[in-house]
Amino acid sequence: MKLIRVLAFPLTPLYYIVTSLRNRLYDWGIKKSVDFNFPVICVGNLSVGGTGKTPMIEYLIRLLKDDFEIATLSRGYKRKSKGFLMAHGQVKVEDLGDEPYQFYTKFKETITVAVDSDRVNGIKKLKALRPQVHTVLLDDAFQHRRVRAGLNILLTSFDNLYVNDYVLPAGNLREGAKGAGRADIIVITKCPQHLSHEKKESVLKAIDPKGNQQVFFSFIKYANEVHSSKKALTLDDLKNLTLVTGIANASPLVEFLRGRGLEFEHLSFKDHYEFSLKDVKRFESLTTILTTEKDFMRLRKYDALKDKLYFIPIELGIDQHTDFDRAVRRFVSSS
Repeated sequence: MKLIRVLAFPLTPLYYIVTSLRNRLYDWGIKKSVDFNFPVICVGNLSVGGTGKTPMIEYLIRLLKDDFEIATLSRGYKRKSKGFLMAHGQVKVEDLGDEPYQFYTKFKETITVAVDSDRVNGIKKLKALRPQVHTVLLDDAFQHRRVRAGLNILLTSFDNLYVNDYVLPAGNLREGAKGAGRADIIVITKCPQHLSHEKKESVLKAIDPKGNQQVFFSFIKYANEVHSSKKALTLDDLKNLTLVTGIANASPLVEFLRGRGLEFEHLSFKDHYEFSLKDVKRFESLTTILTTEKDFMRLRKYDALKDKLYFIPIELGIDQHTDFDRAVRRFVSSS
């Protein structure tokens, strides 16, 4: 892959020019953005993945769902359906995509979940079908500038800050680092849980936020239990473990499990990997499978794996979370 990136480097300036021109057209008002008269929060990143958008969306759901009617709107990456779709009782992971299906599975009693690659159309249909929806959370929509969100939350990983990366195809950025200037809040994700003040200052110096931008540091909180479709086990109960992941960056999970003294084989697949019947047949010979919640959503349908397949729940922790919560609530309440 590194060789491919090196060979593709000459194309990087062209990609940068095209994406920069597109942003300029929106900045100048030549390409039009659509405003909405209710709170719209965009969660996204500059890179192609692995910054923790799903835990952030779930954090916002937990923060707001008891006081406001919440809806999530995602593109529904790799889903089999087309156009606008609102989650319902018979919906499958193939219909929604793994992240929105996860939102629906966990929060279906309290929120509305929908998918549409056209976010403007999706928001309009959401409000038409669910007029009571007060706030829409846009998942992975930082580059979808046809919607002018009222609050833009930009995520960047601690171990791969956008200022240290290149645009595609040489690097992982969907647009140049200057795009971060559109963010109202920047969250440094996947930090060590006890990050020193000196390290934080170093990161702040590197990203050089604007005066109006708030910056927060977040970390992943792993549960001490794992869950199957039928039961829960403690981490210490796991025997003959195989870790199976299909996410962009499994390193934090691998480090956590090894830090707990667990020994395991790691079968790593690319992000949003569609597990085949051949893969499942291979997994049938394994004793205990641990995976991420997102991967669990795709694998849980296979009966042959139900007695051996577990996922480890995670939540997002945010340093100075009171300030973060207050900023989000202030926007939602005042919009």
